[in-house]
Amino acid sequence: MRVILSGGGTGGHVYPAIAIANKIKENNPDAEILFVGTKEGIESEIVPKYGYDIEYIRVKGFKRKIDFENVKRVLMFIKSLSDSKRIIKKFKPDMVIGTGGYVSGSVVLRASKMGIKTCIHEQNSFPGMTNKMLSKNVDFVMTSFEDSHKRFAEGVRGKLRLTGNPVRDDILTTKKEDARKKLGIDTDKRMVLVSGGSGGSEEINDALKIALPKMVEDKIAFMVATGRTYYDKFMADYGHLKLGQDQKIVPYLDDMANNLVAADLTIGSAGAISLAEITAVGIPAIIVPKAYTAENHQEYNAKSLEAAGAGICITEKELNPESLDRAIFSLINDGDRLASMSKASKEFGKPDALEKIYKHVEDELNK
Repeated sequence: MRVILSGGGTGGHVYPAIAIANKIKENNPDAEILFVGTKEGIESEIVPKYGYDIEYIRVKGFKRKIDFENVKRVLMFIKSLSDSKRIIKKFKPDMVIGTGGYVSGSVVLRASKMGIKTCIHEQNSFPGMTNKMLSKNVDFVMTSFEDSHKRFAEGVRGKLRLTGNPVRDDILTTKKEDARKKLGIDTDKRMVLVSGGSGGSEEINDALKIALPKMVEDKIAFMVATGRTYYDKFMADYGHLKLGQDQKIVPYLDDMANNLVAADLTIGSAGAISLAEITAVGIPAIIVPKAYTAENHQEYNAKSLEAAGAGICITEKELNPESLDRAIFSLINDGDRLASMSKASKEFGKPDALEKIYKHVEDELNK
C-alpha cells in the first residue's frame, strides 16, 4: 500500500493526517507513506518528528479581492499543480488523502485528475473552502459532524461518510482513577481543566477574574493552562492567590491525557480535535469558540456540541467574568447535570473514528 497524505497550515489539519498515517502503518507495516506540505506550515515541524518523509510545494490561499498579490497566488497555485504531478508520478500512490488546508487542494485535485483514488477528511461542522471544492472531485468524503452534511453541495452528499475526528490513543486508554492518582487529586473532589488551545486564550484568561478566586476558596481542584504568551500577565494578576496542592497554573499543558480524563468539567475553545478528545471521554464542557476563525467554524462546532446537550457555548462577545462564573458554578456543584452532560458527550463522541477512517480507505482500495 502506497499512500500520500496532505494537510497543513494548522495542527487541526496535520494531526488527523498523522493519526491516519499511524493507523495505516499499524495495519500494514510495509505501507509506504509520503506527506506533502509547505515549508511555511506547521507540518514542516510536526511530520518529521513522527518519522515520515515529507515533500514540499509552494501554495497560498486566494484572497477575496482582485489585486496583484492575488494574481501571484493564482500563478503559484498553477505551479503547485505541476509540482504535485511530479511528486505523484515519482511516488506512484494507490491513494491520496487530504485533511484540509490549501496545500491539500493542489495535491488531491491533481491526483484525482490523474485517475488516482482520492478522499478527504473534514474536521469541522462548517466545511472549509478547500474541502468543499475538492468534494466534487474525490471518491469519498469523511466527515466529523453530522450537521456538516447539509453544508456540502447536494450533488456530493452520496459520497459523505460520517467518521468523526481521530483521537490519540493515550486519551482513550487513560482511566480516571489512574489520572487522578498521578495528578495527586482525591477521587471525591471536583476538578476543572481550563485550556484555551495550544496557544492559550487571553479572553478566557481574563474572564476567570471572579471564578478563579472562588475556586481557590472552595478548594476545587483545577489546572489552568494560560498559553506561554499570556503566562506572565496571568501570574501578575493571580499570583497572589494561595493555591492548594491540586490547584495549578501552567504556561503550557504537556500532559493533556491525564488532565482531561481527570476533569469533571473543561473550559476551552472549539477546535475540532479538542472537541473530539473531550467527547471521546465524555467530559462536560464550557466552550468559548475563537472569533475570526475561517468560516467562523469554531462557533459552528461549539453550537453542535451544545445542541447535543454535551456543553455550554459562550461566544467571545458574550464572555465576561460574570458569564463564565455563572456557567462554572451552575455546573460544578450539580452532580446530576454533570452526569447528564457527560452521557450526552459520550454519545456525541466518536472514539472509534480512526477505525472507521481506516475501513473506508481499505474498502476503497479493495474495490
